[in-house]
Amino acid sequence: MMASFFDQFMSPSYLGIPLIAIAIALPWVLYPTPSSRWINNRLITVQGWFINRFTSQLMLPLNVGGHKWALLLASLMTFLITINMLGLLPYTFTPTTQLSLNMGFAVPLWLATVIIGMRNQPTAALGHLLPEGTPILLIPVLIIIETISLFIRPLALGVRLTANLTAGHLLIQLIATAVFVLLPMMPTVAILTATVLFLLTLLEVAVAMIQAYVFVLLLSLYLQENV
Repeated sequence: MMASFFDQFMSPSYLGIPLIAIAIALPWVLYPTPSSRWINNRLITVQGWFINRFTSQLMLPLNVGGHKWALLLASLMTFLITINMLGLLPYTFTPTTQLSLNMGFAVPLWLATVIIGMRNQPTAALGHLLPEGTPILLIPVLIIIETISLFIRPLALGVRLTANLTAGHLLIQLIATAVFVLLPMMPTVAILTATVLFLLTLLEVAVAMIQAYVFVLLLSLYLQENV
């Protein structure tokens, strides 16, 4: 029974073809394409306003050199929010519950920020490994600790997104199973449990959006240290 709860996180396939590729490509089909007209419809206007507001807030603490990442980070934010929200629908699969996919996003982007820092300002980039005013005896220990924390960053990015979405989906399924079991025996308790399930679903919607924002925000903070 417990193994079936985790079956929802398995990457589905049909005729030997992994359907995760379709799940990743689907979000881009759902968004309307802006036209060349002077006046757009309401949906495109709201979409453009949201992306502009998010990009302006994200790029605010960065200097001009970091603004080159605006398109990449805004696209990543939109992509993560879309697949997280689609994963809350019945009979769907959430690609971001796979650690391999999240690490595939986190490691290259984190490594790009590190390489930019080493190329543009190597002294400042290496200076983050040793705080100013450190006693001489603690210098080797702090360098090792800061180096480990630097290499843990992409792992923390991927694990955070995976763990939050996996825990939310698993908790929803556990409570939904409890509702079906309790409904014939204790209807009142089942109704109360269903109310908790509804509130948890609303919370999971917020988590799906917040975790996508946190993922991109942490990348922008890593970028801020290196530009």
